[in-house]
Amino acid sequence: MLQKLIERRRNGNEEGFTLIELMVVVLIIAILIAIAIPTFLGARERAQNRSAQSNVRNALTAEKTSYTDTQTYSATSATLTAIEPSLTYVTAVPAKGPHEVYTAVGQTTVAGDTVVLGAQSASGKCYWLRDVAGNPGTKWNSSTSCAAAPAVNDANFTLDSAP
Repeated sequence: MLQKLIERRRNGNEEGFTLIELMVVVLIIAILIAIAIPTFLGARERAQNRSAQSNVRNALTAEKTSYTDTQTYSATSATLTAIEPSLTYVTAVPAKGPHEVYTAVGQTTVAGDTVVLGAQSASGKCYWLRDVAGNPGTKWNSSTSCAAAPAVNDANFTLDSAP
């Protein structure tokens, strides 16, 4: 057996990979990982932002349901939770990530005809929505600083669709 091994070495019939071949494979894998990680992180951030926007839209549906019943938007957590139980309604800036939605009710022409809703995505971006009853179109606003919720009459609600 030893004789065959010595013969193979003399004839150049060694089997296996060289160090260079292994290094090339590792380099190719590293390049693929370097391309995939930023793509994955970008997709994850977009998904987190869409989740927050979805929470705000679902809260708006609950608010409109409440408005249909009472002709006024509701800031009462119990009323909104009865309509949409998957969300938690708060009156302060919503926490990062969970299903918390900020709710504030105000007045444009009559009491309770304007609602502001907001949610903070897990990536840290805040999405705000203002709806005025009887006024066509819901206006959006977004911010990277979620330090304070916008006022009901804030002029920054200018976008016709979610950013």
